[in-house]
Amino acid sequence: MKRRAFTALPAAALLPAALPHLDTRLGTTSPPGGSPGTDAAGASTTSDATAGADATGTAGAGPTGVAGTPGPGGPLDAFESPGVVHGNLPAFYERLRADLTYPDAWGRSPIRDFGAWRRHARTLVERHLVHPADDRLPFRPHVLQEQKSPRGYVRRLLAFDITRYSRVRAALLTPDTPGPHPAVLLLHDHGARFDIGKEKFVEPWYDEGRLASAREWTTRLMSGRFVGDELAARGYTVLAVDTPGWGDRAGLVYEQQQALAGNLYELGSAPAGLAAREDVRAAAFLASLPGVDRGRVGVAGFSMGGFRAWQVAALSDHVAAAVSACWLTTTADMMVVGNNTLRGQSAYWMLHPGLSRHLDIPDVASIAAPKPLMVFDGELDTLFTPAGVAAAHARLRAVWQSRRAADRLSTHVYPGKAHVFDADMQEDAFAWLDRALRRR
Repeated sequence: MKRRAFTALPAAALLPAALPHLDTRLGTTSPPGGSPGTDAAGASTTSDATAGADATGTAGAGPTGVAGTPGPGGPLDAFESPGVVHGNLPAFYERLRADLTYPDAWGRSPIRDFGAWRRHARTLVERHLVHPADDRLPFRPHVLQEQKSPRGYVRRLLAFDITRYSRVRAALLTPDTPGPHPAVLLLHDHGARFDIGKEKFVEPWYDEGRLASAREWTTRLMSGRFVGDELAARGYTVLAVDTPGWGDRAGLVYEQQQALAGNLYELGSAPAGLAAREDVRAAAFLASLPGVDRGRVGVAGFSMGGFRAWQVAALSDHVAAAVSACWLTTTADMMVVGNNTLRGQSAYWMLHPGLSRHLDIPDVASIAAPKPLMVFDGELDTLFTPAGVAAAHARLRAVWQSRRAADRLSTHVYPGKAHVFDADMQEDAFAWLDRALRRR
């Protein structure tokens, strides 16, 4: 058999004839008759996104004169550079955002029975929490300390098993009048303040150091009042628990939140999923306590706690009503240049990876319908755009109206107020809880 002869061809000969000639500079192309970075008409292909990235210092490392965010079907001589713009957004973030159609939202989902939709949507959320559930784990509560308040309630520190992994200390305030009483689970904010957690809502009679920090915090954000103590004086049983990283469970440093999140993901968990599971367990624990009317358990939270408040109302059958202060928007209005969430770090406590492919933020809150829900914000809150707040409120109203339960939803923006939970807001929240829980 004769051997076949092979002829070595220059590399350029292997390229399709339609491809432009390769420029000698790495990463650029030059169409015939044109210069690098121009289209057939000789116009520059450099996009506004690239120019903006250069202005912020995120470009410049790569080649110049190329399109910053070209997509498939665009000019053959264009490619993406830089890949990250505005410091922390993918160059194609607007395309990703446009792809979020929320096909499982109520009204978009093919499921037309609301009860069936709620079960389906809750299952979707549960699947994206990552952290495993502990629904049947015994709580094993134990009272550690007890003190009577002159305002008509008993203060207790107690420990209980919140998950199979953690036993926590919680603050429990119980009216000293005969029960059963309505009850409220209080969910604290983030605030980049980790030395106090439950103490942001309940006066820490048990720790002088935390008392000073808590008083400073409540003076700045809550008109100097401890919301938990105010509710207990009004006849509510109150429970407050630390989220991992805060209060008794401190050890978190702002700059290390990303590393903590990464480590939790590696361990098959997630910060937001873990917090959600613990909040559901805390609500169940509160409903199980002697002297609590298990049909009249509410939840209230501020900032990150506001996010957690409507979330646990959506996920827990133990929660009958919720108040959310200063945390509700849409994904589209959150993923905009300059938004606080884009800084990362703290966002991990409110992030369920992949969920936005199915449900928008207000769609998750809508799982709580038709429970009584109060959501509000301040007009001057810089964390959320007015458009995002308005769009989220409108979405909730549409869902509650579809359930003929518009009177069970309260949405409000306080003129002239910022990211706070001050006395005016508190009084409105207390009145709402009174109507929602006391008269059931």
